[in-house]
Amino acid sequence: MPLKLLADENIDHRIVKELRDESFDVISIRERYGGISDQKVLRLSVKFHSILITEDRDFGEWIFAYQEKAVGVIYLRYNNEELEEIIHALKHVLAEKRHSLYGKFVVITPKKIRLRDIPYAV
Repeated sequence: MPLKLLADENIDHRIVKELRDESFDVISIRERYGGISDQKVLRLSVKFHSILITEDRDFGEWIFAYQEKAVGVIYLRYNNEELEEIIHALKHVLAEKRHSLYGKFVVITPKKIRLRDIPYAV
């Protein structure tokens, strides 16, 4: 079963392109569902059984404080000058961890990767 990804509206189009070029199945919120709420983004992630890639820290609050269900979340933290580094780190995590990313909240910076279990994972 291929790894499915849902790119939040704030994900740079170059990241989406790089992932698609690597043959990842990526649904872009910006391309198909622009302007929807964070809760609807999480619901789409569950509906499509996709790991959400976002730059919005609020998803950590939705999942850990409000106990919203999620399949998996990858939260990217970087500066614009670090775009190439974050793309490389993201592709590395996706290649190495693949399906073990389901049920995880992952924080990726250009220098560090942290994984945490999601208590209400779908």
